[in-house]
Amino acid sequence: MEKIEVGEVFTISDENDMEQEVEVIGTLNIDRSDYVAVSFVDDLQTESDEDIDIFFLKIDEEGDFAAIESDEEFEKVSAAFDEMMNEEE
Repeated sequence: MEKIEVGEVFTISDENDMEQEVEVIGTLNIDRSDYVAVSFVDDLQTESDEDIDIFFLKIDEEGDFAAIESDEEFEKVSAAFDEMMNEEE
């Protein structure tokens, strides 16, 4: 799998098959699984004080993005990302 870098832009499809561009704002490796934190490119380009929606996706064995299936896994990834962001500040 090719390493995914912060700042890369990808197009993903939502549950309604609408395509959206997302930008990688962080990468994580937890328990030998790779994850990316992404946000919509349009939201990142808008100069606003509003909170930006962040989504977490798992990278599967083929290098494709997959949804995080369990609340427990989501909480673990979210907490690790928050900790990483706090360390960078």
